[in-house]
Amino acid sequence: MRRIALWFASTLVVLMLLAGYHTSFTGPLAASSTISVYSAGVLAEPATSGASSAPVTTRSSASTAGGRSDTSTSTTATGDTVPTRWGPVQVEVSVAGSEITGVSVLQYPDDNPQDAQINGYALPILVDATMTAQSADIDMVSGATYTSAGYQQSLQSALDRAGL
Repeated sequence: MRRIALWFASTLVVLMLLAGYHTSFTGPLAASSTISVYSAGVLAEPATSGASSAPVTTRSSASTAGGRSDTSTSTTATGDTVPTRWGPVQVEVSVAGSEITGVSVLQYPDDNPQDAQINGYALPILVDATMTAQSADIDMVSGATYTSAGYQQSLQSALDRAGL
C-alpha cells in the first residue's frame, strides 16, 4: 500500500511539472513581431514587417554656427528584398556623408512564433553590428543563418544605392 501511495504522489508531481512547463512558443516574443532599430545611435520606434518605401530619398538641412552655413545631406536607401528559405528580408539604411546613421528592417520572416523568436533575438544584434562596423561586413548570428545572409545582402544593396 505504501508503494502505491508513493507511486501515485510521484506521478502527480510529474504531471504538475509538465503542465507548468512553458515552451519556447509562449512569452513576450510570441505576441509581437516587431524589431527595434537604431537611428543615430538612439533606440527608435519599431519597424513593421511588410512596409515599403521609395528606394532612395534625400533630405537636406542647413544650420548656422558662428556665422557660417553648414549643409548636411542625409540619404535613406532601401535594399533589395532578398528571398530566404523562411521568408523575405529587406533593410533600409540612413546615411549622412559616409556614416551609417540608422538601420531599419522593413521585412523579415515572422510567419510563426519560432521565426518571431529567432528574429526578435537576431535582428537587433545584426543592426547593432552594422552600426558598429559601419558596413555590411558583419558576422552572422548563430541560429539565424538564413535571416543573417538575407540581411547582409539587402544591407549591401542599400549601401550600394546610397553610394557607400
